[in-house]
Amino acid sequence: MVRNVPLIALAILLASGDVPTYAGADRPPVLEVVGGNEAKTGEFPWAVRLSTGCGGALTAPRVVLTAGHCVGPTGPNKKITVTAGVADLEARGAVTAHSVAVIRAPGFVTETRGDDWAVIKLDRALGLPTLDLVPDASGDTGDVTVMGWGQTGEGSLRQERRLHYATVSTIPDDTCAKAYLPTKIALVTEDSICAARHGVDTCQGDSGGPMVRRDKEGRWAQVGIVSWGLGCARDAYPGVYTQISRFRTAILAATRKIA
Repeated sequence: MVRNVPLIALAILLASGDVPTYAGADRPPVLEVVGGNEAKTGEFPWAVRLSTGCGGALTAPRVVLTAGHCVGPTGPNKKITVTAGVADLEARGAVTAHSVAVIRAPGFVTETRGDDWAVIKLDRALGLPTLDLVPDASGDTGDVTVMGWGQTGEGSLRQERRLHYATVSTIPDDTCAKAYLPTKIALVTEDSICAARHGVDTCQGDSGGPMVRRDKEGRWAQVGIVSWGLGCARDAYPGVYTQISRFRTAILAATRKIA
């Protein structure tokens, strides 16, 4: 999970010995979910892996929803390869596609400033199940499931080939904002969902992946997008996720534009 902080905050953290970790489009894919379980084949069929070192979710037959910091600016983009249809990236059934264009949130600056979402148009429909977005904010609290192919520990230096997932619990916005005050980062509460569980977290390489929960009919729906945090599974610092309900209308409009 991206652990990107402003330069002033980085200086404070380096002085204190707290060093953030990074992952994203312009960062080395040193690329998992810390304290998670290995996903079975077909368990999360809409989860995808991006060649930028991030995750994403297939939300339409040829559209991937990911984090804004995982892609470049809005416009034509043929640089991203998407691997889908498998939990094991080296499985024989893996499906690949390439990006054609990207729409990134107009207000995106950096992940810590909010508006951290983007949609990617693929060169073909993948014929795989797609993930619905939550209809409103009524399901934005409680236990949620997060996933990714990133690091399984903050100090890990290897990329995982198998998808991992874990359950975390959402944290009140004011609690989360207070936790990050020592870093001089002002949490954009209206754009974010924070979540944590002792010993469990997303980590570097999980950026852009989906935070999900079951809807009333028992189907998975996307609640958030892995965005940023400090370290991995540090009790003092919850993971921060882009809040889907906040941007649902804009995401769907962007999807219709490029689908």
